[in-house]
Amino acid sequence: MQALFQGMADRWPSSMVSRTEIERFPGGIISEKYLANLDSAGKGPAGRVRVGRKIAYSVDSVIRWLESRSTVISARRPASADARADQ
Repeated sequence: MQALFQGMADRWPSSMVSRTEIERFPGGIISEKYLANLDSAGKGPAGRVRVGRKIAYSVDSVIRWLESRSTVISARRPASADARADQ
């Protein structure tokens, strides 16, 4: 999974991600508003920076934060296999 998130970082054009652009960074899995709420609860990425009225995070801190919040979901058996197992 680390390679997946590192691929996001490698494609990002800057060393910083603004909160207003956070939705673009991981492909829409985190919204700006949700991140603002997490930040206010102290659960957002570490080391946020304010520049004027904008909040930004280093790409590395966003990657570490996403990794810490992510889990791999194991593959499920097809529904037809579940039905046969129940018989």
